[in-house]
Amino acid sequence: MKILVTGGTGNVGGAVVTELLKRGAEVRVLARKQPEAGKLQAGVEVAIGDLLDPVSVEQALQGVDKLFLLNAVVTDELTQALIAYGVAKRIGIKHVTYLSVFKVDQFRDVPHFASKLAVENALREFGVPYTILRPGYYIQNDLSLKGALTGAGIYPMPIGTAGIAAADVRDIAEAAAISLTEDGHDGQTYDIVSPTTITGPGNAALWSKVLDMEIKYTGHNFDQWEQGMRTSLPSWSAFDLRMMFQGYFDRGFESTATEVARLTKLLGRAPRSYEDFAAQTAAMWKA
Repeated sequence: MKILVTGGTGNVGGAVVTELLKRGAEVRVLARKQPEAGKLQAGVEVAIGDLLDPVSVEQALQGVDKLFLLNAVVTDELTQALIAYGVAKRIGIKHVTYLSVFKVDQFRDVPHFASKLAVENALREFGVPYTILRPGYYIQNDLSLKGALTGAGIYPMPIGTAGIAAADVRDIAEAAAISLTEDGHDGQTYDIVSPTTITGPGNAALWSKVLDMEIKYTGHNFDQWEQGMRTSLPSWSAFDLRMMFQGYFDRGFESTATEVARLTKLLGRAPRSYEDFAAQTAAMWKA
């Protein structure tokens, strides 16, 4: 069985590639340019192309049985996804596993959520066997906070105080690989959520403990946060993320015990927790 992975050189897609190889699948990665040496594991094929170019997408899908479809959060995310899906449908791909987002149907005013919801609707409409994965807030996003945490002593993500669902990238990858290499997952939608929810003050307290220093939560002034993000991101991206975090705060993004139990059954073990991630990351940073 050969599987095409889009986004296979990134953090999530790369983890999916690893899990697929563990299960004996042949893997091809779609990349816009040749990856640097050592970026991909031995035996992984590379197809050079672009998700906005249907010709290169079709070439990448030739001889492939299944597709893992991951799209970056970009302005033309929906177009990219529908091109890939449309080509896959036309040439008769046997299964598509699509990476969406938790509670996608409750955040239609968030641009990248709206794009993912449209793709989900297409998957359900046209008869190609599919699985949808809906992860919460990526736990590994907070690897980028090393400077803020260990330097300024702040936890700057405006995730609020009510509690939101989080997801470990490794659990996302494992769920994807299971859906692509085992039977029984056609038409299924799986929420990828950790056993405990996270909050801004809770994460600050946790990092204070594992780093042995005081960490303060900077709060959730969304106007201020968006303005700050514009210094490092395009304005459209800062706005998109602001709408996401403000949506979490206004409408909630909490998972349930039922969702955790269903993921536990899929994985055959409990999902990984933010607490374990923080402890492991702190140990790595200290080392």
